[in-house]
Amino acid sequence: MNRALVVIGPTDGTKRIVREAGAFAQGTGAELVLLAVKPEEEYEETQAAVAGLNADVVYTLEQAEESATRLARTVANETLADLDVEYEVVGTVGREADRILGTAAEEECDHIFIAGRRRSPTGKALFGDLTQRVLLNFDGPVTVLLADEE
Repeated sequence: MNRALVVIGPTDGTKRIVREAGAFAQGTGAELVLLAVKPEEEYEETQAAVAGLNADVVYTLEQAEESATRLARTVANETLADLDVEYEVVGTVGREADRILGTAAEEECDHIFIAGRRRSPTGKALFGDLTQRVLLNFDGPVTVLLADEE
């Protein structure tokens, strides 16, 4: 592994997957790209809400991307500070699976780390649509860290 993409998501497993990816990268000398994606629908909802409050104020794509970048940077600072690993942060807006796969290609990542959502009552892994699309469409290893439902 030379360069890995770590997906920053809204789940509790995000910091765990970043720590795991960081430890793995430190041990292998790999670089990390931490990606936070603001879903297109969320961006449009925020844009409409801001416009509804004040018609003179616009929530731009650049502002949404900067917000996502800040999230990735905050998570990186909180979880990778004690590790000797090189990383960069990326924030983007769009369809999550498309942006994850696109960023992995753009950044020449050969591995993806992503947090899964839950396990079934029988202990079998259940993947949401996002995780499944990444697993099926990425041409390389994908590490999924599953969190049990509480």
